[in-house]
Amino acid sequence: MNTASTLARLLAAIVVTGAVTASASARADTITIATMAPKSSLWGKVFGAWSKAVNKKTNGKLVLKFYWNATQGDETTTVAKMRSGQLDGATLGASGLGKIHKPALALALPGLLTTWRSVDQARAAIYPELKTAFDKKGFYLSSIGDVGRARTLSKGRAIRTPDDIKGMKPAGPRQGLIAPVMFSVLGVTPVPTSLPELLPALSSGRINLMVAPALAAEQLQWAPYFDHIAADVSGIAVGAMVLSKKRLDAQPEDVLEVLRKTGKKAGKLLRARIRKEDDAAYRRLAGRMTVVTLTTREKASWAKVTTEVRRRLSQSTFPADLVARLEAAAAR
Repeated sequence: MNTASTLARLLAAIVVTGAVTASASARADTITIATMAPKSSLWGKVFGAWSKAVNKKTNGKLVLKFYWNATQGDETTTVAKMRSGQLDGATLGASGLGKIHKPALALALPGLLTTWRSVDQARAAIYPELKTAFDKKGFYLSSIGDVGRARTLSKGRAIRTPDDIKGMKPAGPRQGLIAPVMFSVLGVTPVPTSLPELLPALSSGRINLMVAPALAAEQLQWAPYFDHIAADVSGIAVGAMVLSKKRLDAQPEDVLEVLRKTGKKAGKLLRARIRKEDDAAYRRLAGRMTVVTLTTREKASWAKVTTEVRRRLSQSTFPADLVARLEAAAAR
């Protein structure tokens, strides 16, 4: 993929053609945004293009400053920094979104979303109520986007059934609501790891099993530490841009309109690119790893686990009607 031409196309799609001369007297305001993505990644390129578009179309009145590669900490830390005013925004996965409004984390329920169609339907079913809830808590929630189709990655052993995980060293979040229940049902103790710690843990051999989208595994440099990849999708990772409502409300209406319009276009482009590139990344990884394709019986053993996890979570962590609605939306 030609990076220069790709970025040029993104800019052309986001920025309306036409010269805009920055006013020397205009005083630029800066919105700071933390992201786990490296600047050179697909996400980084789109965010960079969006930033240039905003600066140009606001005549230099607004600057988006990104902090790349988790330099502001993990998602728990970045949410805390947004609440304290140290950051104006962040790109968050389902776990980070759940730190602001717990029901958003339900999009990460295991075994729930396995196709692009299912994630589109589930997202549409609950996005309006999530947006309202975030607004009440002082945050603007952008449209929820994709991170990729998650697959099991392992080293030294094919993971076919839940029993195959025993004896492995799976990655688990230091803080979480879903993972502890999942590992409890599996009867496995994970290796507690935050995202910034993951690469060192893989390189040292402390972790040899994880579930992640192929694109994320490739661009965040996790892939070289694995030799098996599942053909079956275990879930779809989602994420969103979250911004401080207070900071947005302080912007002039014309600047805010530019931010919204260009952000919507960037989000649409990013979703399309991620779906295409995630599939391509899987093909590349499958070309150098052992591909594990589950039998009908093996799939049933995993379905039994994920169904039990969702049942337990619907009795404690999430409203039962929310889980039921998501299951129904995903199945349509």
